[in-house]
Amino acid sequence: MSGFLTYVWRPVTGGRHAFPIAATKAPPDGRVEAYCGAEADASELHDRSEVDWVREKSCMACWRLLADTHS
Repeated sequence: MSGFLTYVWRPVTGGRHAFPIAATKAPPDGRVEAYCGAEADASELHDRSEVDWVREKSCMACWRLLADTHS
């Protein structure tokens, strides 16, 4: 397993999804894709509060894909 961060969790598109770290560097007017295939505006990765984080449930499809990849 890498010693560097390779993904981030963000509460967008009706859930807390995992995105490749490169998605956080996408232009604000671009689109990004979570591991499960959910798409969001890149700007949404940065415009979230702690309340958004707590309110959304983790996407189990993202969780399973990452668990399978890193186990």
